[in-house]
Amino acid sequence: MANDKKPFRAACVQMRSGLDRARNTNDALALIEEAARAGAAFIATPEMTNVVDRKGARLLDGLPDEDGLEEIAAFAAAARRHGVWLLIGSLALKADAKAANRSFLYSPAGDIVARYDKLHMFDVDLPGGESWKESSIYAAGDNACLVETELANFGLSICYDLRFPRLYRALAQAGADVLCAPAAFTRQTGKAHWKTLLTARAIENGAFIVAPAQGGVHEDGRETYGHSMIIGPWGDVLAEDDGDEPGFVLAEIDLAAAREARRRIPNLSLEPDFKTSIVKQ
Repeated sequence: MANDKKPFRAACVQMRSGLDRARNTNDALALIEEAARAGAAFIATPEMTNVVDRKGARLLDGLPDEDGLEEIAAFAAAARRHGVWLLIGSLALKADAKAANRSFLYSPAGDIVARYDKLHMFDVDLPGGESWKESSIYAAGDNACLVETELANFGLSICYDLRFPRLYRALAQAGADVLCAPAAFTRQTGKAHWKTLLTARAIENGAFIVAPAQGGVHEDGRETYGHSMIIGPWGDVLAEDDGDEPGFVLAEIDLAAAREARRRIPNLSLEPDFKTSIVKQ
């Protein structure tokens, strides 16, 4: 972890994306501009920034691949216009027979410096009959992603990835000091687990967590939890949206806090050999 990186302001943009990609993009651009005016040098939007649609056939109908996705150029222009690092938490785009759930990180010059496809598909059956089968619509990624920048080293993830702590440990051990978790958590799971999971990932890795979220009742009928958050490496909540309305939250990221947390509890340097320590009874 570099010692010469200066503190910076980070912002989480909270959205309620619907079915209209152009409208969602314009909504995101407006909030990005507000966050930039408030002094954010790093701005992150939630999962499925460009469209939220649980109906696979409708989503895929007319959905272009990356080369044809107009949103990509619009967000590049925004990063360049505001001079910020911009993480678009994810965009839906066509990828062969399925869609991809893909993050894009833009530099202040408007260049795409990293792409990340969500690794873990949300295939669950919840109480009350709520059921999700993301793997029927989206193709899973196959690589973790660490991005070294002059602000910080960012580890990328998306939503359901949050429940797989080894991913975050691997990113932290590789040098990530800011872990990004853009999401569209269901209201049911978000109310129960969102803050706890984010806090755990921050504490166990001595890292900042930047977690922009979708919130509210969407056009496709789903309900998401909102409560976008920025959490410090000691588990302290630096910023939190207290509901599910669109907007943004802002906090200062000082990497000295991550260095201090890792000095106090140097668990990232320890890796027990579970193959020899687990005894089957």
